Amino acid sequence: MVSVKTRAVLWARGAGRCYYCNRSLIGDYESGNEDGNFGFVAHIVADTPGGPRGDRVRSSLLSDSAANLMLLCYPHHKLVDVDELANYPEARLLEMKTAHEDRVRIVTDLAPDRASHVLRYGAKVGDHNSLVAYGRVKDAMMPRRYPANGSSIGIEIIGSVLTDGEDQFWSVEPTNLSRQFNTLVKSRIEARDIAHLSVFALAPIPLLVQLGALLGDITPADIYQLHREPAGWNWAEDGNRIEFLLRRPTAIHKNVALKLAISADITDRRVVEVMGEDVSIWGLGVKCPGNDVMRNSADLVEFRRLIRSIYNDIKTTHGEDALIHVFPAIPVSCAVELGRVRMPKADLPLRVYDQTAGAGFRPRLTVP
Repeated sequence: MVSVKTRAVLWARGAGRCYYCNRSLIGDYESGNEDGNFGFVAHIVADTPGGPRGDRVRSSLLSDSAANLMLLCYPHHKLVDVDELANYPEARLLEMKTAHEDRVRIVTDLAPDRASHVLRYGAKVGDHNSLVAYGRVKDAMMPRRYPANGSSIGIEIIGSVLTDGEDQFWSVEPTNLSRQFNTLVKSRIEARDIAHLSVFALAPIPLLVQLGALLGDITPADIYQLHREPAGWNWAEDGNRIEFLLRRPTAIHKNVALKLAISADITDRRVVEVMGEDVSIWGLGVKCPGNDVMRNSADLVEFRRLIRSIYNDIKTTHGEDALIHVFPAIPVSCAVELGRVRMPKADLPLRVYDQTAGAGFRPRLTVP
């Protein structure tokens, strides 16, 4: 029989959730509370030698040890002890127990000042609506942050018949973004209701730059990147870092272009086809461009630093009346930071271009 004290310790370590499926459990069967999703205090090594995973010597020694117990909902208690007993040896259950209790410990160790308001922004990319689901993004914040109020702020422009290849799209969507941002986010920042933001955004690059400019860098924010392989928003904090390549123009011309080739290469010819020969091309690229190249949050910090430096150098070189024409092939996180790092009163305005199928780069919006 499991003592009341041991049962309480187990309940605390498991946060009252099934160690198998994380389902919230109310009360437990042994204590007589059968109201709701009741839980079973299950032995890893059975408390009798003849029980599941029982042992002639260890069963009696471990019968009241919290280290030998798990909380399970009824279906999974039956699964590991009866239906698929052979598939759940002691080692596997101990591994499940450790993983669950570690997860609970990490979550409960988060201090109140680690709360962050989740901002989800999605707009149509090509023919596809870009939905940024709360269920997919909130786990990417852990263990550094957790969602404030257990919910999110959603700016999602869906259902539009327009696509980002049409000029009308660009006369409508930037205004929609600005209005929704001012209503849902800016007003709460000004009221000091939001102290930190976690930003998950998926939209055409110029709109992401606009979102970054609306955010600014006064309110602290973590910007996340959607990855294809493995799919998800989690940053990988290890592995190879990006080798950035900075380029300065060889001659000073009237027009200024900033070529950002991180997700894919952009030839100078594509810029000249839009701007003409009278253009100074500044550039920031990487040694091996690719869709999933931005995997480490430290690389995004370095991108911010380099862009900040480029903005200053262009202004020093070309003067305060210049306009920076931006030709981007960049990850979504870089696009947001491109607008966020810009200082509206000090830096030059940006004219952001977007690749249009069959038409090359087209100017889509200006960040004044």
